[in-house]
Amino acid sequence: MDLQGFGAQLAAGTWVTVQLAIVSMACAVILGLLGASAKTAGPAPVRALGTLYTGTVRGLPELLVILLVYFGAANAINAVASMLGYTGYIALSPFMAGVIALAFNYGAYMTEVFRGALATIPAGHREAGLALGMGRARIFRRIVLPQVWRVALPASGNIFLSLIKDTALVSVIGLEDLMRETSVAVGYSKEPFTFYVAAALIYLGLTALTTLAIHWLERRTTHGMRTLAG
Repeated sequence: MDLQGFGAQLAAGTWVTVQLAIVSMACAVILGLLGASAKTAGPAPVRALGTLYTGTVRGLPELLVILLVYFGAANAINAVASMLGYTGYIALSPFMAGVIALAFNYGAYMTEVFRGALATIPAGHREAGLALGMGRARIFRRIVLPQVWRVALPASGNIFLSLIKDTALVSVIGLEDLMRETSVAVGYSKEPFTFYVAAALIYLGLTALTTLAIHWLERRTTHGMRTLAG
């Protein structure tokens, strides 16, 4: 679909949106695992820090976090670089700022998802691994993580769907994503309804494909469980 010559731009913006969502979610998963580990197995100061992180971030609007990261993180990075003797200026791209902001925000939600999943794993599973001579890192990778993944997948999928939609907020700092390219097309064509409907259909398509992928992953992760139950 050409859309008055803007079809290629919308396609390019869609690809940026997909990349932003995937990279941000990957970083959010890592933050979530670290945060959940801190809140469940860390010393008291680390647990308090994890609680402060989740409580603070979940109370802030995503748009505000994006703006704070975009306008504040660059200054912080350059201040640290200056202390290390670097005299140049390090610019923070809209894409990187979006990844940091979305990952930081959704990492708090993933922390709670993983914390709940970790709580469902019996302590005896870890003890069995220790009895077999496995190290704690190997126990986490081979015993704990597969179970956490199975339990956390449905909630993680819902969070990813929300993240896809919130990528549109990053357009306010100049990222040429789907929402930004749509706004440009509206400005030139003066046909907002046409292009906003097109953007809505693209977002619906992305969420539909994501939903199908999540259902496929859920079937894969529960296949062995269903077989044993049968």
